[in-house]
Amino acid sequence: MTDNTIKIVLTDDDSDDRFLFQMAIDQIEIKTNLRIFSNGNDLIKYLRLPGTILPDILFLDLNMEGMGGLECLREIKKDPGLKGITVVIYSTSSSEKDIEQTFLAGANIYLNKPSNFEDLKKGLKRVLTTDWQYHTSNLNRNNFMFRF
Repeated sequence: MTDNTIKIVLTDDDSDDRFLFQMAIDQIEIKTNLRIFSNGNDLIKYLRLPGTILPDILFLDLNMEGMGGLECLREIKKDPGLKGITVVIYSTSSSEKDIEQTFLAGANIYLNKPSNFEDLKKGLKRVLTTDWQYHTSNLNRNNFMFRF
């Protein structure tokens, strides 16, 4: 029997955003295992620990104290053991510069943090039910940004 649990990691320095993300994950009807980090340094240390079971999907806030999301993304994508992780940039920024930089650095999806809880649940459900093998093989600038 296979375990259909989706292993998710969220890295976000905003405690309110972490709380809302956890609540939304708890309310959507998808079997998940969520691990949360509040900064990029702890995330990278965890991912590089021997024996760590890597996440299926990593949600990464862009603007964090210390190691920011773009720097984390670059560290992940240059590491042969980590570069296959599906990375979702999860940010309040809608800056074209941020979107372009993260696309070029190898992120799989750019998801703006929604302004309301229902949109957050819809967005997470959409991300978690995407066929990543198909999506990443056809990744382009037009399907990189998930919109509501």
